[in-house]
Amino acid sequence: MIRSMTGYGKAVCQLSTGNATIEVKTLNSKSLDINLKIPSALKEREQSLRSRITQTLIRGKVELTINIENQEGNVMATLNKPLMEAYYIELSAFALKMGSSVPDDLIANILRLPDVLRLPQHVPSEDDWTTLMKSVEVALEETDAFRQSEGAHLADEISQRIGLLSGLLEQIRPLLGKRAAAIKDKILRGLEEISEASSPDTNRFEQEMIYYLEKLDITEEMVRLDKHLSYFAETMDDADPPGKKLGFIAQEIGREINTIGSKANDADIQIIVIRMKDDLEKIKEQLMNIL
Repeated sequence: MIRSMTGYGKAVCQLSTGNATIEVKTLNSKSLDINLKIPSALKEREQSLRSRITQTLIRGKVELTINIENQEGNVMATLNKPLMEAYYIELSAFALKMGSSVPDDLIANILRLPDVLRLPQHVPSEDDWTTLMKSVEVALEETDAFRQSEGAHLADEISQRIGLLSGLLEQIRPLLGKRAAAIKDKILRGLEEISEASSPDTNRFEQEMIYYLEKLDITEEMVRLDKHLSYFAETMDDADPPGKKLGFIAQEIGREINTIGSKANDADIQIIVIRMKDDLEKIKEQLMNIL
């Protein structure tokens, strides 16, 4: 089944200390890249969160954010005075060393630095953690459903492009006879120009024809291209995430199209090949966002 790597999910739950909001955002990536934005009180649970994300989302750039709103009334923030003092001494010394005066707003800027202003962290109880994980599951499932919906749209578009490639391949077949006749006429004219006789040697002519027709024959490439297109369509229905596999097949499709183009030696076929390349590039663009 085709899934997009772009997704979004959200869930809200009630903990003993306040409301918790979980958001999941995903984008395309070659591997699984997880970025957690969670309260420091949940750091020891980070591995559990990463494990659950891996099981559900498999691949992509994933950002999971957990915000917990404290509802216990007035909460007093405290200053990390030793850290603040160390920042002040270091920054003041650096400013003087560089020949600048100590900025008037230095303290205000220090307050924005990490860990200077500390809010009390409430470690969730086991019941809170269980509730929170159930909501994480909801957000991940919603993200996966979003990916499936986006994937269905991508699958429709890619299937249409594969159908266009198959149709273009069929347009080449009736041109092969015309192409062979053109090659024959070209060889005949060339032999007439270099022959001392009024007509070219028949054996020589046949040898030249066989050589050039074998050299420029694209039948095998067309057969392989047809097989690759069929295999691509079959792979789109695989139960396992087929994104990488489809990428490999697309490379083979491109190789056969390029070979047909280089051996075509026919303007009409070359035009079809260009259209094939255009459709294949659009397929590859979509594949970059498929799981």
